[in-house]
Amino acid sequence: MSPKSAPALRVVTANVNGIRAAARRGGLEWLAAARPDVLCLQEVRATHEQLHETLADSPLSGWHVEHAPAPQLGRAGVAVLTRAQPRAVRTTTRLRGLDGMGRWIEVDLDGPWGPVTAVSVYVHSGEAGTAKQDEKYAFLAAMDRRLAALRRVARKTGGDVIVCGDLNIGHREVDIKNWRGNRGRAGFLEEERAYLDGWFTGPWVDLGRSHGGPGPGPYTWWSWRGKSFDTDGGWRIDYAAATPGLADRCVAVAVGRADSYDERWSDHAPVVVDFA
Repeated sequence: MSPKSAPALRVVTANVNGIRAAARRGGLEWLAAARPDVLCLQEVRATHEQLHETLADSPLSGWHVEHAPAPQLGRAGVAVLTRAQPRAVRTTTRLRGLDGMGRWIEVDLDGPWGPVTAVSVYVHSGEAGTAKQDEKYAFLAAMDRRLAALRRVARKTGGDVIVCGDLNIGHREVDIKNWRGNRGRAGFLEEERAYLDGWFTGPWVDLGRSHGGPGPGPYTWWSWRGKSFDTDGGWRIDYAAATPGLADRCVAVAVGRADSYDERWSDHAPVVVDFA
């Protein structure tokens, strides 16, 4: 799936599962062909130099690139690519609990759509009953505080916010094919899902669900192993959430699921969000 026409504002979010691997598999061509105005990436897994070198030899060459790498090589990393020069970028300043991890970046943009802050986020996968899950909960708590702050600023300034990324949480049963088998496991724990309940029942609009129907699916992640892709045994863990004013202008959300296993360039599918 590759959208052919661009609206007033198109935002694409994609967990690339390693920017260099995605480039080798044709992922950057797909993303460029989608013609986004804003491109939010997760699991970049590259240094600044590696990211820019990869993009320079791709159809995304020449875009403005803002990147928050992880301190550990080959891990995490988020980025926002834009056609227009951002007005401001925040990766470490005042982002208590989110900074320095390569999991959160904010970009302020001005355009014909008005002032918009775009966020690319990559939440920990976690592991129930371990320190990894404690790290995930600490990040979610920090994210909750930051989302509230962004919402306050948006109301005060008349701007809007879109938060895109891999949250590594299936919100409801319709968001996971095998939800019964995943009860009690990271990604579908009640305490994790409660954060999404709080965000999506008022302050933020889950655009994928509001434009994707009641479900099940559409899913955005399938394991590389086994037959999960062929049987559509996936999870919906890649989200685009917007403040209500921007959500009212959303006209379409599409999941760019590959036509076949062999055509996949990531274990995630990109999500394309169009605004009037």
